[in-house]
Amino acid sequence: MNHTTSNNLFDDVTLSRRSALQGLCGLGASSLALQTLLAADSGELTHKPHHTPTATHVIFLFMSGGPSQVDTFDPKPELSRLEGKDVPESIAAQVPKIKRAGLKNIMGSPWKFNQHGESGLSISELLPRTAQLADDLCVIRSMSHRNPVHGPGECVALTGTASGERPSLGAWSIYGLGSHTEELPAFMNMNLHNDGMQNPQAAGWNAGFLPTRYQGTVVNPSKGIQFVEMPKGVTPAQRRRELDVIQQLNQKYLESVGQHSELEARMRSYQMAFQMQTAAPELFDVKTESKTTQQAYGLDEDATKTVGHGCLIGRRMVERGVRFVQIRVGGWDAHAGIKGNHERLAKRTDGPIAALLADLKQRGLLDNTLVVWGGEFGRTPTMEGRGKGRDHSPAAYTVWLAGGGVQGGRTIGTTDDIGYTVTDRPVKPQDLHATILHALGIDSEKLTYDHHGLIETPLGVTGGAAVTEVFQS
Repeated sequence: MNHTTSNNLFDDVTLSRRSALQGLCGLGASSLALQTLLAADSGELTHKPHHTPTATHVIFLFMSGGPSQVDTFDPKPELSRLEGKDVPESIAAQVPKIKRAGLKNIMGSPWKFNQHGESGLSISELLPRTAQLADDLCVIRSMSHRNPVHGPGECVALTGTASGERPSLGAWSIYGLGSHTEELPAFMNMNLHNDGMQNPQAAGWNAGFLPTRYQGTVVNPSKGIQFVEMPKGVTPAQRRRELDVIQQLNQKYLESVGQHSELEARMRSYQMAFQMQTAAPELFDVKTESKTTQQAYGLDEDATKTVGHGCLIGRRMVERGVRFVQIRVGGWDAHAGIKGNHERLAKRTDGPIAALLADLKQRGLLDNTLVVWGGEFGRTPTMEGRGKGRDHSPAAYTVWLAGGGVQGGRTIGTTDDIGYTVTDRPVKPQDLHATILHALGIDSEKLTYDHHGLIETPLGVTGGAAVTEVFQS
């Protein structure tokens, strides 16, 4: 393209404008990410919360595959006493009649549980680094739903429905509150370690029936936002001059036709794309972090560098105003050899996640950043087959929350003596969604969207309510 700075730009407005508009293809910025920025710039993504929020950002650490609750955060010493036996009839009668709910051959946990922090919160020795931050964690041990299959279960966990046709939690958050930044997408998603058959479910970051501008932008922490880099040989200064020419042409045309909302939106799109092209590379440049910080996240170790990189980028996203960050870590499916599987996954995640919490806290960001950890379901207290593994179990599983107004060092809900069913304070995925939105200042019953005449809320037809005990001292 000719980077002329001549004042004679409008000798042939039609031809020059057509030629200049061809530069749109060269902008290269992700179109969905750009839609989010445009909506924010036009005021479409600026809403007031329903009540005073305790958090302005969310980092959802989604552990895909189903981490075992009885081997991480829900200690059950009775498992060792009953090892090899069938599930007691009193408990078996309460186990939902769903596929994979085995009732024979109880298996004890390979790991010991110890009490940690001033609160004495019990956490498995599998997660020693996370255990050091026990007083920051609020552990919900009574999560429950009825879908035992990975894909649909992940959709339930992130959208509230197994079919995945509804908006993701992140999309609802952006629809409800909008963006904190004009330079980066408000909702960003990372998919790390897609081991086994647990493929990422796009529903987990999609907008469902909401406009697509609320969809999450999928990024690779080591490569950044797809297609956002400058074209080869084009400098920021050259790109700035190109945009200035295009804006002058568009402004000249706009003055000749009067108000034209589509053209005005197009004009904003060029500016937003340029902002993202300049902001995104800086976001993903972790070399600017100190050696101490990089080592804390495990960037110097093969086992931890992928998740560590993602967690560090997550912190940098929050610092730069990204409202909802979702980090999906696959591989927790342990049908056989749960000891080897969970030790490998704990090695990948425990240090980086603990570093993220500590780093947010040290920088004063944890106070307004809600961090959530959990998967699509838990695992059975019984052995699956003869391979020392556990099957899927959505009837009772665990998540934890930290920061963003959460009262740490406590547990909510209980399960039976072997961790198979919920016995007190059951929490549905929709309730967890309502809790996360509540932290952001959103009342899930008041946030509505007219979907072809049907007034929708984040809770859908099943309903739900925030677990407000999470925030109460």
